[in-house]
Amino acid sequence: MNLLNLHPVEAQATVAGWLNTHGEAAYRARQVFPRLWQRPVAGWSDATDLPLALRERLDESLPLPRPTLATRQASADGTVKFLWDFGSGGAVESVLIPEGRRRTLCISTQAGCAYGCVFCATGRMGFVRHLEPWEIVAQVRELMLEDAADRPTNVVFMGMGEPLHNWEAVDSALSILNDPSGVGLGARHITVSTIGIVPNLVKFAARPEQFRLALSLHAPRSDLRRRLMPVEKKYPLPKVLAVLEKLPRRTTFEYVMIRDVNDGVTEAAELAALAQPIGALVNLLPLHPGGAPGFTATPPDRIKEFARVVGDRGVSVTVRRSRGLDISAACGQLRIESDQSRRVPPQVDTDVEE
Repeated sequence: MNLLNLHPVEAQATVAGWLNTHGEAAYRARQVFPRLWQRPVAGWSDATDLPLALRERLDESLPLPRPTLATRQASADGTVKFLWDFGSGGAVESVLIPEGRRRTLCISTQAGCAYGCVFCATGRMGFVRHLEPWEIVAQVRELMLEDAADRPTNVVFMGMGEPLHNWEAVDSALSILNDPSGVGLGARHITVSTIGIVPNLVKFAARPEQFRLALSLHAPRSDLRRRLMPVEKKYPLPKVLAVLEKLPRRTTFEYVMIRDVNDGVTEAAELAALAQPIGALVNLLPLHPGGAPGFTATPPDRIKEFARVVGDRGVSVTVRRSRGLDISAACGQLRIESDQSRRVPPQVDTDVEE
């Protein structure tokens, strides 16, 4: 039994049942359960408020799995990148981005990715495997273990992999991160980024919590998007936008700026025309130099002009500066450089429910 894979309500019931079966007092549940996520421990031996015999039985029956920290890199700008090894090919990255009192952690949902976006290091890696719920949340939990006071204030599902391709695990991870008896992050502090897997986008939209959504757009029309993102063949933009129009929360359009590919004035006007009707925020991202050999980032002056064209059409637009330029901070770059696992040729997934 892996308690860390369960919804907090299920985990709490499981702990209570296990304690009762082993003849422990009911109040012990109030000591054991918070050690999963609220005041996490690396292993039950660290829960020193429990009797030694109970800790040993818990370690034997309900062990707490952990990843191995394979690599940690710190940037001069404060960005910290982690490479976690979960075994079975599950080496993934997360990135901590501190900014004032805000500590945003970008987490992965898959080892590799099946969707092969041409400007993405993870896409070039190919798909290895899905992460389980506990492996997704562990990227947050491990930072809490290091220093509970420094836990992330915001979590973004924008690391390696496509979150909505691994919807069942992401669905569970969202609950664990948000539930007050889990990690306890507010829904508005949790963002899911997707390239637009329509059937699971509908499921995400049906959740009542105010989780934020970011669409990895990167092109304002289908012909250009198809060149950059093979998913456009299966889930074209009009179908994706039809779901977003019904979403009762604000969407962000993520748009990586690639020189002489998607950064013209025409594309800026077309992007504004997509964003304006649904009130989307446009977030412009300079292409990270480590993520896409063969492509170059749009120069700052052209990004500024692109943003002006979008903003002049009544659309909120921000320009995000690149972080971690002195470390392997592009998604998938550290994993590739570390050569942790076998390579699988990128392929567009065909198993997602229509």
